[in-house]
Amino acid sequence: MSIRNITKEMAWEVRHRVMWPDKDMNYVKLKDDDEGIHYGFFAGERLVSVISLFINRHQAQFRKFATLDQEQGKGYGSKLLQYMMDEAQARGVQKIWCNARSNKTDFYARFGLKETSDIFTKDGQAYVIMEKSFANAIDS
Repeated sequence: MSIRNITKEMAWEVRHRVMWPDKDMNYVKLKDDDEGIHYGFFAGERLVSVISLFINRHQAQFRKFATLDQEQGKGYGSKLLQYMMDEAQARGVQKIWCNARSNKTDFYARFGLKETSDIFTKDGQAYVIMEKSFANAIDS
């Protein structure tokens, strides 16, 4: 098992299979994917989980976090999420946030993310913005 940087194209494949398999592949691509840092969790040489990090000064958003259905519940996504959060903090990020599917808020809360009052619906899916400030963040 390993976690490493991946290409946006590798991320697109897993995003598509997990998040929106009924949509065209272009639906899972982000206009700013070129600016993101894409991480993948590998079980052996098989890519099973992906997440993309977008840093803007001292804040970051993670997006398109997806783990293959048959690989969920094995802790792979949890390890990947923690790794990405550690990387973000090491890069000077002071606050990290995401658009969490409303049925996944308990999962993100285990990593210290808190629900905000910002909620919205996209394509029939309810989301809430969740965020976390890093305790040892240094103002610059």
